Amino acid sequence: MSVEWLSIVPFIIVIGFSIWLKRILPGLVLGVLTGSILLKSGWLSGSDQAVTYMVETLSDETNIKIIGFLYLFGGLVGMMTIAGGIKGFSEWAGGKIHSQRGLLTLIWLTLPFTFMMPMFRIMMIGPVVKSLLGKWNISRQKVGFTMDVSTSSVIVLLPVATAFVGFMVSLVENGIHKNALEWSAYSVFLMSIPFNFFAIIMLIFGLARTFWPSEENKKKQYKAEGDEAHPFHRSSINKELSLVKAQPWNLIIPLFLLLGLSLFLLWQDGRAKGAKSVFDAFTQADATFVMLLAVFLTLTVTFLFYAIRKLPLHELLFHFIDGGNQMMQAIILLILVWALSLNAEDLGFSQFVSSTLGGFLPAFTVPAILFVLGSLVGYFIGSSWGTWGLFMPLGFSLAAATDAPIVMTVGAVFASGSFGAMTSPLGDTTITTASIMELSLVEYAYYKLKFCAVGAGAAALLYLAAGLFLT
Repeated sequence: MSVEWLSIVPFIIVIGFSIWLKRILPGLVLGVLTGSILLKSGWLSGSDQAVTYMVETLSDETNIKIIGFLYLFGGLVGMMTIAGGIKGFSEWAGGKIHSQRGLLTLIWLTLPFTFMMPMFRIMMIGPVVKSLLGKWNISRQKVGFTMDVSTSSVIVLLPVATAFVGFMVSLVENGIHKNALEWSAYSVFLMSIPFNFFAIIMLIFGLARTFWPSEENKKKQYKAEGDEAHPFHRSSINKELSLVKAQPWNLIIPLFLLLGLSLFLLWQDGRAKGAKSVFDAFTQADATFVMLLAVFLTLTVTFLFYAIRKLPLHELLFHFIDGGNQMMQAIILLILVWALSLNAEDLGFSQFVSSTLGGFLPAFTVPAILFVLGSLVGYFIGSSWGTWGLFMPLGFSLAAATDAPIVMTVGAVFASGSFGAMTSPLGDTTITTASIMELSLVEYAYYKLKFCAVGAGAAALLYLAAGLFLT
């Protein structure tokens, strides 16, 4: 008897306990442990397997790059904070911004400088935006949502110079190869972008929420959204930071150095991989490694820059470590999410999803059904990359078998991953934004879900309509 349905049990545990406890960490631990016990049929052997999964995630090259980037960037933010950079830039920007709409507009205006990688963008703009919140009675959740929608909904639509492009093209190329199609993978990827209906809808909705007046801004939500901390937590550090002298150049120079290095290293890495043009270089570059290298080099130069400006070395080192430690919650959550995904695959999650679809689908429904199922799975696993990896082979196979439009199907799969990354409490963007903005992760994810569910419903209807028209 097939037991592949057991693969959804860990996800149910994670979501259920997160809603009940309003904390995601206990549910994740229990979900990974339960899934491992189901796999190994024993408490002790299951516990051993759960630890093995976590070790395996840390041995994955891409995962360790992400963890290193998060910690080093957190350390850079800590250094810029004690150096007065964030305080100085906040005071300067505060004098230029005269409304809540101006603050939200600032988030969108930073996009051309921070579009390469979602967490890179969130971590670059998050601390600055957070420091400006006290001037207006604006919802932290709305600010976080604006940050996320201007990140997830845009970066996935860009055809070059992002952390996603190489992976997305490789998935398309693999599908083309397995189905013996004579197409260019990058061309199919480009043609699929207009069919990422969810990302396009959320982009339009995010812009409308930024520039359209909302009653939500008038509600006093500022003190009620985050988890209440003990009054003694970080009190001495906060007092020290309040006495820092404002020096905006201590933020501006490191951030522009990081941006410049990121773009240069993307171009250089792409050329080393055989690219002949700047466009090809940005497409072929390993964006995750480049971001890690760029932040490492920026940290080195910033240490020297601050030393020249006679900032105390012991304070810089202390706040570098403190800043990195501020990201440990996000890092721990990501490790557990990755472990949960490994466990789900070993339990037969992909096979379970494939077997529930069957071979009876009308061609025009294939993109819509893949989008809906992929969105549900993406919500459970919280990973756009994981959702794309699971559903792209299935999408190509179903489209080829039913004569459904392949390009639209590819767009629908990418859209489903966009929904999961944007909405799930397990998503790295949601985790990072909630951590930086000091929001309750579960409450913030529920806040986003209310809007994203409407966008997903509209996207599903569009896939049905377009499927009827193009099939």
